[in-house]
Amino acid sequence: MNIILYGSRYGTAQRYAKELSKRTNINAVSFENVQDINMYDKIIYIGSLYAGSVLGLTKAFKKIKDASGKTIILVTIGLSDPLDDKNIHAIEKNIRNQIPNEIFNSIKKIFHFRGAIDYNKLSFGHKTMMKLLYNAIKNKPKEALTAVDRAIIETYNKKVDFTNFQELEKIICEM
Repeated sequence: MNIILYGSRYGTAQRYAKELSKRTNINAVSFENVQDINMYDKIIYIGSLYAGSVLGLTKAFKKIKDASGKTIILVTIGLSDPLDDKNIHAIEKNIRNQIPNEIFNSIKKIFHFRGAIDYNKLSFGHKTMMKLLYNAIKNKPKEALTAVDRAIIETYNKKVDFTNFQELEKIICEM
């Protein structure tokens, strides 16, 4: 059996998961609602990035008793450039810190897709955090900016959507 799990606070990871579900006929479920993750042979996890961590990943994957024999595909959804090597390295380092090595080593493929943000829909706490981050980086020299810094500056206080469902074909090819 196969499942698509997602961790989404503002809806972008959920949109990717639901679209992938339509294209593959695999059920998409929030990580909060999965009953028994161990019954699935193939797990596709699509999670939004928040402060470098994948939303819900730790909670969902700590329930896996034995990752051997499972096919795990992980997809991160964030605002920064998914092709930036330093960004990819930082994300994957954080993923390693979120889940046990046995599970990390069982991941067949990790994809990084761009997401969306609408400042009008952010919680007060997230707006505050984004303002603090923006103020901390807005005057940095351009060459000192990371991919995440550039994404924050580029999208600050805006509504932007970088969602690209064509990226889902990469996942389908790995299945």
